Amino acid sequence: MSAELSITPQAELWARYSAGLYRNEELGFSLDLSRVNMSPSEQSAIAEMFPMAFSAMAQLEAGSIANKDEGRMVGHYWLRAPQLAPTPELEADILQAIFDVNAFCQAVHAGEVTGSGGKFTNVLLIGIGGSALGPQFIATALASSHDKLHMSFFDNTDPDGIDLVLSSLASCLATTLVVVVSKSGGTPETRNGMLEAQAAFQAAGIPFAPQAVAITQAGSKLDQTAQSEGWLKTFPMWDWVGGRTSVMSTVGLVPAALQGLDIDSLLEGAGQMDSLTRVPQVKENPAAHLAMAWYHCGQGRGSKDMVLLPYKDRLALFSKYLQQLVMESLGKELDRKGQKVNQGIAVYGNKGSTDQHAYVQQLRDGLNNFFATFIEVLKDRQGDSIEVDAGVTSGDYLYGFYAGTRKALYESGRDSITITVNEVNAHSVGALIALYERAVGLYAELVNINAYHQPGVEAGKKAAAQILALQSQAVEVVVSNKASLTADEVAKLANASDVESIYGILRHLAANPSRGIVRQPGKTPAEDRFGKL
Repeated sequence: MSAELSITPQAELWARYSAGLYRNEELGFSLDLSRVNMSPSEQSAIAEMFPMAFSAMAQLEAGSIANKDEGRMVGHYWLRAPQLAPTPELEADILQAIFDVNAFCQAVHAGEVTGSGGKFTNVLLIGIGGSALGPQFIATALASSHDKLHMSFFDNTDPDGIDLVLSSLASCLATTLVVVVSKSGGTPETRNGMLEAQAAFQAAGIPFAPQAVAITQAGSKLDQTAQSEGWLKTFPMWDWVGGRTSVMSTVGLVPAALQGLDIDSLLEGAGQMDSLTRVPQVKENPAAHLAMAWYHCGQGRGSKDMVLLPYKDRLALFSKYLQQLVMESLGKELDRKGQKVNQGIAVYGNKGSTDQHAYVQQLRDGLNNFFATFIEVLKDRQGDSIEVDAGVTSGDYLYGFYAGTRKALYESGRDSITITVNEVNAHSVGALIALYERAVGLYAELVNINAYHQPGVEAGKKAAAQILALQSQAVEVVVSNKASLTADEVAKLANASDVESIYGILRHLAANPSRGIVRQPGKTPAEDRFGKL
């Protein structure tokens, strides 16, 4: 009997794990694909596709036009390696921005820059999408009792959500620094948040401009507003940085530095991972490993969802952050040849071991329509742990739940990836962000789509603008008529064909008394009537 035939399944798994584990001791990082059921021949076949992808990524970093819809370069990698920027001017701009961020935040912390109520205690960041998700993830992952300023966010145009945040800041508005983030200055959600904040400051009798900071593109609407109103400070946001990859730019660095986080270590961790993921050999490139696993699990068509399971509370927002990075980058109808492909990978997740009591039951026994990514953190906490059982700590339980779930999923034929970091700190968080940015870029090349534009998002913005225009027409009809009207009647008088949208608009307005519209319910929506309040 050969030695190979005597190997047990557990021993074979151990051999696969030991031989195939990617790890970098200096970075404190490892990536395990041993629980991805991919044969050596399939690995070789996918690996043969990578030279093209590596070449495309090299061209991207060299300054090629990647977002052809807008004629833009995509240079978020330069943010942590300014010397790689394609021109000396860009390198100087990046270095100057980092210097300015540090200098401004140090002045705030020292009390040299203050609010009307004295030394700043709080930061309110107003943004949307990547302009909020990235800073929120960093703020949550790296928060501590030693934070210099407390962070709050407007990340939507929900009035109730805005009121909730403002109520928490009511007693310290005079020492709250407001950071408004918008590349164009025309993003409706961010503009609305800015106007709401200005109104709150005005109602409290506090000047807004001396406590307001803008992060925006030079010459934008927001830049013009900040300049004309005399805002405290403006930081640059470059057209070659997309929102979903902006967390290492001033978008993420300003709030992180104000919070008191180590932005130099964040950039260093990302830069170190960038170096590892530039290597043009699949076996030595962790981002290539990740992209290969995605390609295998989803059969190159995104046929399975990505479930992210970080076993650390600090990483709870990582799945939300990756939803935008992965889904906005990869969710494309057309490939580069204009062929309809409907690509994408759906991302969802929560955290371990919370998921032991939530949806792991379905992951184990339900539809096999996903692949899992576990994120394991070796260090439990700062300081020693008590024993909750003899010889067992809370952290040991957490590890046991992770290892048990990984084992249970594998035994049920579910693919899983495991990423391990030594601890959650600025350096490791920067590395995780950089790893996924590169994996997204490489995977996009494998399936021949453009990861750096977002036509679907733009279509949604246009549709929203059309609804708001229709609202103006509907309101004009209702307030100019003495009699109450059905949605059909309003639509006819407004010369509009979309009756359902008219109905939805009027029903929403009628639920808010200050809007001056009243609804008289009928037996069906078609019989509801709307009039002046």
